[in-house]
Amino acid sequence: MGLLSQRVERSEMEPGDHIYTWRAGYTYSHHGIYVGGSKVVHFTRKREAGGAGLDSAIAVSSLLLSRGSDECPTFPDCGFQLPDSGVVLTCVDCFLGGGALHRFEYGVPAAAFLAKVRGGTSTTARADPGDAAVRRAMHLLRHGFGDYDVFENNCEDFALYCKTGLLLLPAAAAGGGVGIGRSGQAAAALGVPLAALFSTPFKLVAAGPLGMAAVTAGVYCAGRYVTDIGVRTDVVKVEVKDLSAHLGWRRARAQEKKKKQQQEEAPAAAKSLLPLKRKRETCV
Repeated sequence: MGLLSQRVERSEMEPGDHIYTWRAGYTYSHHGIYVGGSKVVHFTRKREAGGAGLDSAIAVSSLLLSRGSDECPTFPDCGFQLPDSGVVLTCVDCFLGGGALHRFEYGVPAAAFLAKVRGGTSTTARADPGDAAVRRAMHLLRHGFGDYDVFENNCEDFALYCKTGLLLLPAAAAGGGVGIGRSGQAAAALGVPLAALFSTPFKLVAAGPLGMAAVTAGVYCAGRYVTDIGVRTDVVKVEVKDLSAHLGWRRARAQEKKKKQQQEEAPAAAKSLLPLKRKRETCV
């Protein structure tokens, strides 16, 4: 168990493993479920203009260009993705895109979880058997996983659901809970600025820069821990066959939010046109 992440060899992978690879110099990681046969099911943005999703398109195209080929030699159907869906099936090579292979850890003790420097590498939650993860991933490949959202519904959220079956309760997703998805990576990204903000009042009691750094690190770790799906109380087990109802609620909420935003913008636009109307009336 590494402090940064758990690197593994391909020979160690088993169907149902939650795997990931770091990209852009360890800036972020991309997650997926290994389903066997050198294939990975993962979640990215929906297909745009006939191309694969953003992450999968970058990985597949970069690998094929390096080989001087228009077709993946490992898996003829590599990049399979239904229209209006962000769930994609690729080979392991294209998923990694030249990066190293890591395996996400489940059921880690609280102390080990807090010792991890980066979020999005482990959880205290227990994983379901590998065949359950494969079944969920293949079902979502055919039916989708809703709209991609960096903070509330990303590739790590997809893999976490496949491994645990846990989703946010509607009340939590609407703002009654923690306010972010299950992704430890998103929690860590939000945790750094929040840790700096909330630790500012402790400057009066912290003994110099080192003390302040220790307080900030403590707030950061605590924030990561309370947003972990193994600790949160605003998650519920959802069967994959019932997932469409949950995703339908999310889609309706997004449409309602967009409509409300448009209604709020309309009066402002009308108000900005009012001086022009008065000017025309004066000229007449």
